[in-house]
Amino acid sequence: MNNQNRDCLCKKTSIGGQAVIEGVMMKGPLKTVLAVRNTFTKEITVEDVPSKPASQRNKFLRLPLVRGVVGFVDSLRTGYKTLMRSSELSGMLEIEEEEDKEKKLEKALKKAERKAKRNGQPIPDRETVQAQLEEKEKSKENSKGMEVFMNILMAISGVLGVCLAVVLFMVLPTLIFNGIKGISTDALENYRTLIEGGMKIVILIVYLLLVSQTQYIKRLFKYHGAEHKTIFCYEKGLPLTVENVRKQIRFHPRCGTSFMFLMIVVGIVFSLLVQQLFPWLTNSAAVWVIIKILMIPLFCGVGYELIKFCGRHDNLLTRIIAAPGLWMQRITTKEPDDDMIEVAIASMNPVIPENGEDQI
Repeated sequence: MNNQNRDCLCKKTSIGGQAVIEGVMMKGPLKTVLAVRNTFTKEITVEDVPSKPASQRNKFLRLPLVRGVVGFVDSLRTGYKTLMRSSELSGMLEIEEEEDKEKKLEKALKKAERKAKRNGQPIPDRETVQAQLEEKEKSKENSKGMEVFMNILMAISGVLGVCLAVVLFMVLPTLIFNGIKGISTDALENYRTLIEGGMKIVILIVYLLLVSQTQYIKRLFKYHGAEHKTIFCYEKGLPLTVENVRKQIRFHPRCGTSFMFLMIVVGIVFSLLVQQLFPWLTNSAAVWVIIKILMIPLFCGVGYELIKFCGRHDNLLTRIIAAPGLWMQRITTKEPDDDMIEVAIASMNPVIPENGEDQI
């Protein structure tokens, strides 16, 4: 955050958000709201998102470190739910379905043509094949097991996503380090945690740079920028208008990108400590990976507390802590279009409490 924006902040808010497909989800102290622009009608749909944080059910879940893990799990659950809902409201599912139908039709046409030539029959026209294909699709949709199948497919996708993260950030750095150590000296073992941690940071940056080149992710990152700008505009006490929001910066210290980076840094520190206390744990790659996985809740809890601390205070220490994450946001946030800012404002207004309960 530059000095101009820092000096003129009138308040700090606990309101946070998340960019979704063609929209923004904002979470306030009393409610969570999703706003999405439909790609066909261009209208903005605003709806409440039912969500009750687990921390409200038990005092233990609100304890420092514990609340970070609970909050992270809640954020993942709510984020996934709103992401799926935004794909429906935006019309993206319809676009993807149309593209899939066109691919299936072309494939069916080629198959019907080959079959007709093989049997010496007339080649069916496009309309006939399309009608046959639609009939098959209807019979599939009427199947009672289709909904169950889709739910299972979504669950498998989530599991595969977690597995990919574990492989990229836990397994891959360990395997690469072991390969390097195999052609080097054993003295390199003393620097295992630092080298693996550096590789995690590089993997994260490269991954974000690669995915940011896709069309959908580019727009998602623009909505991410709109979310941050809108929160900054509110914190400065300015009316939430497109003109006012557009002037704000897009880098915010309480961002999920900063949280991810902090988790890696915290992981490096604690892994280094464990390695120094129990050096024998690194003798087996499998054991070392399992240890790092088991420590993820600790990394998450400490990272959350650091983000919370940076959100409440503004001094040299917090600027140093927040700096790497703010730099990373140059990748994960982009300057939004005015219509994206309108969506972010639409999601922000309903979550602002009248009694100032959101102020830190």
